[in-house]
Amino acid sequence: MLPLINIFLRASTLLAKFLLVFLLARFLTPGEVGIYGLLAATVGYALYAVGLDFYAYSTRELLTRERTGWGGYLKSQAVLCVLLYGGLAPVALVVFAAGWLPWVLLPWFVCLLVLEHLNQELMRLLITCGYQLIATLSLFLRSGLWAIVVALMMMLDPAWRTLEHVLQAWVAGSAFGVVAAVWQLSRLGIGGWHASVDWPWLRRGIAVAAPMLVATLSLRALFTLDRYWFQALVDLDTLGAYVLFASISTALVAFLDAGVFAFSYPALIKAYHAHDPVAFVAQLKKLFSHTVLLSLGFVLCALALIYPLLSWLDKPLYVEHGSLFPWLLAGTCIYGLGMVPHYALYAQSLDKPIIQSHVLGLAVFVILGASLSPWLGGLAVPVGVCCAFVFILCWKVWSFLRLTPAPFRSFRPVDRQDVI
Repeated sequence: MLPLINIFLRASTLLAKFLLVFLLARFLTPGEVGIYGLLAATVGYALYAVGLDFYAYSTRELLTRERTGWGGYLKSQAVLCVLLYGGLAPVALVVFAAGWLPWVLLPWFVCLLVLEHLNQELMRLLITCGYQLIATLSLFLRSGLWAIVVALMMMLDPAWRTLEHVLQAWVAGSAFGVVAAVWQLSRLGIGGWHASVDWPWLRRGIAVAAPMLVATLSLRALFTLDRYWFQALVDLDTLGAYVLFASISTALVAFLDAGVFAFSYPALIKAYHAHDPVAFVAQLKKLFSHTVLLSLGFVLCALALIYPLLSWLDKPLYVEHGSLFPWLLAGTCIYGLGMVPHYALYAQSLDKPIIQSHVLGLAVFVILGASLSPWLGGLAVPVGVCCAFVFILCWKVWSFLRLTPAPFRSFRPVDRQDVI
């Protein structure tokens, strides 16, 4: 029942974002939609860097400790993040100095980066505490609610049909999400806040998280570099079409995160560390079947609705570039399937093959994109993304079959006494 409620809340959030994206496409110019997509992708990429992907280490650590002592570790992680903000600020300015984003967006970038980072870390903490449903409710409050408000205002009042009003609503929604998540976490009895910063724990965590950060940034580059590269190959208006189709396609990831992944990977971790192959294999089967079914349902609905929705926009540019959509949709589906062996490896702390797959996958994207762009033009970008995700999926499946102990990768009934 909880997964269904979780999916419903996430679906409400996504429907709000869908409504907003289509209203942006209808009421703003394609160029403004492209700028919005670039800013959103850049914020999404940067927040992984400032977080150092430290959660890859801290989640496993917290799950093995009593909640009464979590505060000291969370405070240590917060200190690390502050240091990272200071160190990476000059790097972020390069995006604006190079002219990839206009300077007028810098204040919005800073505000959104800080707020979205806080929201992401707080949501992960709620999931770690076992409050997946509350985490999704918090997501709706910070992501869906503001989108609903600004969408309604854009429909009712033409004065609201500006990119600035959209960004104002985004900042307000993110700030509300932070307040709501902090209030909920304050009621969960997390203690240990008076402990001093644990520098040795941070150093161990950085040693684990830094390689994972390379993997995450390589993977996220496929969702960020593609937009900048596509703009370089075509123009800002056509980028607006790419952003629209990519926003629709990547909604599948949000559905999978809320309805499948958020419930499965903590159970996989616990089953593996409890040396319980029966539970591990059962969770893995469920993860695979739910991913396939949800992806198939999403694809069928998306393909059935896309052209009626494009007709409603009444802008020929979006229909003209509709050939981009199947490639972006296929890439997202393959990405979702790749998360099944990803979480199976992550639960076993087998981080090396994950890192390898993401770094090599980015290389595949760059090589194929550069090779195909003289013939395919902008279409080379989504084709390259799709091929990169196929490579990542194959690498992770091969690594899982090669490195996982036999009882934990057997899809036949396994007796617990078989565990070594």
